[in-house]
Amino acid sequence: MSAVRLLNELSDAPLQSEWLDTILKGDCVAALDRLPEKSVDVIFADPPYNLQLDGDLHRPDQSKVDAVDDAWDQFDSFEAYDAFTRAWLLAARRVLKPNGTIWVIGSYHNIFRVGAKMQDLGFWILNDVVWRKTNPMPNFRGRRFQNAHETMIWASRDQKSKGYTFNYEALKAANDDVQMRSDWLFPICTGGERLKDDNGDKVHPTQKPEALLARVLMSSTKPGDVVLDPFFGSGTTGAVAKRLGRHFVGIEREQAYIDAARQRIDAIKPLTGADLTVLTGKRAEPRVAFVSLIDTGLMAPGTMLHDSKRRFCAKVRADGTLSSGEHAGSIHRVGAQVQGLDACNGWTFWHYERAGGLSPIDELRRIARLGMERAGA
Repeated sequence: MSAVRLLNELSDAPLQSEWLDTILKGDCVAALDRLPEKSVDVIFADPPYNLQLDGDLHRPDQSKVDAVDDAWDQFDSFEAYDAFTRAWLLAARRVLKPNGTIWVIGSYHNIFRVGAKMQDLGFWILNDVVWRKTNPMPNFRGRRFQNAHETMIWASRDQKSKGYTFNYEALKAANDDVQMRSDWLFPICTGGERLKDDNGDKVHPTQKPEALLARVLMSSTKPGDVVLDPFFGSGTTGAVAKRLGRHFVGIEREQAYIDAARQRIDAIKPLTGADLTVLTGKRAEPRVAFVSLIDTGLMAPGTMLHDSKRRFCAKVRADGTLSSGEHAGSIHRVGAQVQGLDACNGWTFWHYERAGGLSPIDELRRIARLGMERAGA
């Protein structure tokens, strides 16, 4: 039996359970309406581009270009496309968690219309990310620039959304300690990664490279998060999510794409353990108040603290404040006052006596934080 389950014959009944790591067959809006409300951490959507192709494309040698001419990419008018876009975005917004985010990828044919509808519906755009293609397809019609990029819109559920995932420190570290930019350079999907049918033809005309989806998921999700793709196609989102220890749910109406996606995802071996650890910074760590050192017995009231050169000293009071002569207050305020400064990081300024000399109280904060993390595990 396939490891990827297919929920077929969609009815109007809501899905109560066992919808994770599945492919839902059917119309995306109907399928989205059956998913639990506020159940998805991240959405990656690769909707029809509405390319408006009029006739076949041919190369200079008159050979036919394998372009996107499928029925699912054809709409009668811009108004029809806008109505379709509004319908699936509304349905997607319902299942997105309050702190979740959505990615939508498109070309110049549709991305501006999609972006306007997103703003109309209350989504809050965080970034537009440009995917620059190292090997774009040449233009075979018209005298204009080669189309060498696609645009992704990254948005939160609304303007007031807080706490959405953005793995800033991990992205920066992976980018040689330089802040990750919003223009990403990847090749289009070719070679062994491109899925082919028995005749050697492309299974899906717009299959996205796994490297692109990996960057999306590594930037905006955590292990165990639920990733939804309402236009699942050949299953790139599901394959990358499974490899990176995330859950997925895909929606697709074409059986040929579903079959290819299931076979592809079944062959994926997930990463585990330390390989999935996401680098975080100080802001992502549990906050530790100085008084918690007293509460947990790591420091007793009456303990004397010193700076590293023993120029200043202060006494720990039972309420978690310090006193030093005429000064009293937090570890930061008293540290600044005794030095005559406007500000001070009390965690690194103040030290406590231990065998062998003085140690910064920040060591005790790390012990307290480790205890908090274990308690929450």
